[in-house]
Amino acid sequence: MTPALREKMGRAAVTAAKASGYVNAGTVEFLVDENQNFYFLEVNTRLQVEHPITEMITGVDLVRMQLEIASGNKLPVSQEEISGRGHAIECRIYAEDPENGFAPSPGRIQYLKEPSGPGIRNDCGVYSGFDVPMDYDPILSKLIVHAGTRDLAIAKMIKALKSYVVLGVKTPIAFMMDVLKSEAFAGGHVFTDFIDTHFSGWQPEPEDADLARIAFIADEMTRSRITKQINSGDDAIPTPWQTLGNWRPGI
Repeated sequence: MTPALREKMGRAAVTAAKASGYVNAGTVEFLVDENQNFYFLEVNTRLQVEHPITEMITGVDLVRMQLEIASGNKLPVSQEEISGRGHAIECRIYAEDPENGFAPSPGRIQYLKEPSGPGIRNDCGVYSGFDVPMDYDPILSKLIVHAGTRDLAIAKMIKALKSYVVLGVKTPIAFMMDVLKSEAFAGGHVFTDFIDTHFSGWQPEPEDADLARIAFIADEMTRSRITKQINSGDDAIPTPWQTLGNWRPGI
């Protein structure tokens, strides 16, 4: 994708929307060949799951804008006032088994620890103890990172995924980390046959599951110890020293 190609595709998308009298948020999709010729594919008359990518690089709240338009208000910004900054990547965290053709993995989430930090956004609707049903799309959350360059965004996403712990159901978190670490992804060689070509028969590293279990056990032990320390005192509000857990002063 080049700025010139993006501009041409944007103009074509706007032309299609105006020709059909379309109002509100929507996505026009194109296919691009090796010579950068693009062809109309479809229109999605709604927000896409990837809308946080646009929001992270432009600072525009698309959900709010959609509601504003539906309320009869005018857009507060023009296209000329919108520009992209940096690079964003989104990973969809599903309750699914990447070792079994990404089949759904319903069940109870025994433990959930979400990543956080500057440039990290996790749109999540589940929690520890949540029952993932088998009747609906098994998406758990959308993890988005933003950084100055694509390489930095990849590194930040790998770090965020490493700190994402979901126990009780299978997820593709380990698979996504391997994809992000691959030379093919780093080089932008991603096509519809990417998984079959580079990750056919993928298996997680044994230590990935072990680390998740260790994180869960350590958290439970720390939580129990802190609760016991607090409950053993009076009814006063616990001090920061009680909630910190094990600590020692620096030398």
